[in-house]
Amino acid sequence: MSFHYEKDSNHVVTVTMDMDGPVNSMSDAFLPLFEATLDRLEAETELAGVVLTSGKSTFFAGGDLNMLCEVTEETVEDFFNGMCATKAAMRRLEKLDAPVCAAINGAALGGGLELALSCHHRIAWNHHSVQLGFPEVTLGLLPGGGGNVKAVYLMGLMAANEYIVEGKRVAPEKALGSGLIDAVVDTKDELLTVAKQWVLDNKNDEAARTQPWDTKGYKIPGGNIRNPQVAQMVTMGAPMIRKNTRGLLPAPEKIFDVAVQALTVDFETAMRIESRGLAELALTPQAKNMINTFFFQMNKINGGASRPKDVPPQKTERVGVLGAGMMGQGIAYSSAMVGIQVVLKDISLEAAEKGKAYTEALLQKRVDKGRMTTEKMAEVLSLIHPTASDEDLDGCDLIIEAVFENMKLKHQMTRDLEPRLAEGGIWGSNTSTLPITQLAEASQNAQNFVGIHFFSPVDKMPLVEIIVGKKTGDVALAKAFDYTKQIKKTPIVVNDSLGFFTSRTFGTYLDEGVRMLVEGVKPVRIDNLGKAVGMPVGPLTVYDEVSLELSRKAQETWKEMGLVIDGDDRSFTAGVVDTMIGEHARGGRYHGGGFYEYGADGSKEVWSGLEALYGKEGVEISDQDVKERLLFRQVIEALKCLETGVLRSVADGNIGSIMGIGAPAWTGGLLQFVNTFGLQNFIDRCAQLSAAYGERFDAPAIVAEKLAAGETFA
Repeated sequence: MSFHYEKDSNHVVTVTMDMDGPVNSMSDAFLPLFEATLDRLEAETELAGVVLTSGKSTFFAGGDLNMLCEVTEETVEDFFNGMCATKAAMRRLEKLDAPVCAAINGAALGGGLELALSCHHRIAWNHHSVQLGFPEVTLGLLPGGGGNVKAVYLMGLMAANEYIVEGKRVAPEKALGSGLIDAVVDTKDELLTVAKQWVLDNKNDEAARTQPWDTKGYKIPGGNIRNPQVAQMVTMGAPMIRKNTRGLLPAPEKIFDVAVQALTVDFETAMRIESRGLAELALTPQAKNMINTFFFQMNKINGGASRPKDVPPQKTERVGVLGAGMMGQGIAYSSAMVGIQVVLKDISLEAAEKGKAYTEALLQKRVDKGRMTTEKMAEVLSLIHPTASDEDLDGCDLIIEAVFENMKLKHQMTRDLEPRLAEGGIWGSNTSTLPITQLAEASQNAQNFVGIHFFSPVDKMPLVEIIVGKKTGDVALAKAFDYTKQIKKTPIVVNDSLGFFTSRTFGTYLDEGVRMLVEGVKPVRIDNLGKAVGMPVGPLTVYDEVSLELSRKAQETWKEMGLVIDGDDRSFTAGVVDTMIGEHARGGRYHGGGFYEYGADGSKEVWSGLEALYGKEGVEISDQDVKERLLFRQVIEALKCLETGVLRSVADGNIGSIMGIGAPAWTGGLLQFVNTFGLQNFIDRCAQLSAAYGERFDAPAIVAEKLAAGETFA
């Protein structure tokens, strides 16, 4: 572990950070190493300047998140003082009597970018692997190493907002001109040479070694608080952020508050305000939840914890996609974008070509925005072969079936087209609910049959749920996992059941919304309180958007398969759906309307007949009960999935619930929610809800078992 220190014949010192572990970070070891290096630099009698770079593939990874998670009321002051000490060391680098250049050879996010901003000049390798930005907000934190304040000083409040409040990440070329970096190089090899040359060119230039915030008379871009546009943003900013976050995420509001204060106080005071803001956020359950899930558990999943260890890596070369509808066309696009050959098959060539046109439209938008060349667009399109011919599937190493949710149809597809696979090829079903074990009954190679459940729209949704049937082998699982990573999506792995994990759990949210409607709770109130708890859309609106008609067809399929019996939880909603469609022709938005009426002008209002069907007088259910019923149903179902082995890990449950079904980010996932709510508190609240609203709110036994063992869901 060290910071390598090398002084050349021109008196330029190159400091190469190469700490123990895969990345450089602000661990306990960082500050002593950094301060010792500063001592040497300050003691130099002949110093032309300094180049700061990294011996890792990344420049610097940022703060120690384990340490942040451990901050308590008792230790928060020590944490605050530690942040101040780190920033004091960075100020020593800024005040060094010689120009300092950051040679950014890899990603510089969060604390990594803040360290670079402590240098007087920043040069980055212009490569797709190099990202710059402040992602702290996505973890419930703020840039606490000077980034919150310095971004405002460098870019102005309005421009800084999208970086610090929204967590925007950019490539080096995009960062040019923003103040984040000053220059780029095309090759990694020339990075140090160019950095050293800048130092030598500016060794006698006082302005070059003076930070903007230390420059006399420096004016913040865009103006200060007295500028009318800035003043308007200050007035409107916090309410707008609260509206967007629904008041559930404290980090964006705190970031904006610190940014505004940076306009009104001196630099040093602003830096202390920033440190205090980070300390306050570190204490919040939202931050602890989000760090646990979006960093530690996400890294666990992306690192292959759910992938069979003894199966060599597999690369998909040629994928067949059956069905060129909404899902199939999205799968084709995602595959072609990473260079995979795609055979897009439908019942007619016209339908298949229409599916390919979806990719063309998406790519054209990229070209129009300057994000893709016409040559690259043509290259991607050339990879998609639309067809109605079975023979064109010959030699595919992976075929993904994405046809209607009909068991007979899917069985027929498997019997007819599975023989077209290349030797050792894998068959994947994009079913959203049907059990993989039963789908695989039509397969001649059930060990090579796996569920690959995408989410709509495929081009935007980052998650894929991989489902392991009773006979699915490790090779098929590994193939599905590797393919998911290949198309740059996050895989979770679950065991087989009706609805698997995501659809099954999300279904409880919809069911509880319908139950409350029947109880007499106003539909708008149900939907608004669903959003108030952090769900992206209210449950009744979801039903309308995905269509009640589709729900009815799914219920019919499940009954035919013997998977649903009258009287279970799912049959309740089925009765309401049957009434809405069968008696009132209300099949959902795209069938003329459902729970809501939809105007041609985009207007939306409650269907006038709903009050007569389900309206009741004197219904008294508190907002808190409505919100917790909608949330707890999902949490309880997730716990049942873990208890029965549908979920293979807590990480899969947390990541899957947020990225797949839109569980509130502040929870850190449905299972993590139980940890911060408190296991005993959760059991007690479930008992209250069960007594008031039914046994479906009984806490699963696994919670009491964890409590007795002194464990949490980790």
